[in-house]
Amino acid sequence: MKYNRAKHHRRSIRLPEYDYSGSGSYFLTLCTYQRQCLFGDVVDGAMQLNDVGAIVSEEWKRSAIVRHNIELDASVVMPNHFHGIVIINKPVGAQCIAPLPQSPIHNQQTYKLHRKPQSLGSFVAGFKMSVTKRINAIRETPGIPVWQRNYYEHIIRHEKEWHILRQYIANNPQSWELDQLHPQNPSKW
Repeated sequence: MKYNRAKHHRRSIRLPEYDYSGSGSYFLTLCTYQRQCLFGDVVDGAMQLNDVGAIVSEEWKRSAIVRHNIELDASVVMPNHFHGIVIINKPVGAQCIAPLPQSPIHNQQTYKLHRKPQSLGSFVAGFKMSVTKRINAIRETPGIPVWQRNYYEHIIRHEKEWHILRQYIANNPQSWELDQLHPQNPSKW
């Protein structure tokens, strides 16, 4: 049976007039595929990373070493998502073509998604790809998605916002039971 790849028309949540390849500061949220709790557990208000969660943390820190023109600020790995603040000082040097996750059913084909070179999207794609490769290598699950396809970003426009977001990140494990991404929380994100 031949796989017929239909065009999917997803609505972009990015600001159409904003240049995501220029300098800027961003608050990011990346969710796991189907919001699976893969990265560890919150115990007594503190995140306890498992081996898979440690990979997310390591790759985030490694991002600033690999990509010399970014800085990292506050971050937290949660059971089924990740929050982080990234500052792009100059255009990002990540690849502009990143592979899409392969479907376990159709893992013989690889599709490429073209992103604007040196953009926030290229940075996020590179980070997600690095994490996914390492996690799938230790789980021995090649081609299985770790992340949802999209991500949430918020452009940080002033110092007050920056402090609020840092506080949100720092307090995220303590408020896990009320978090909209908690598996027991019926609210939609």
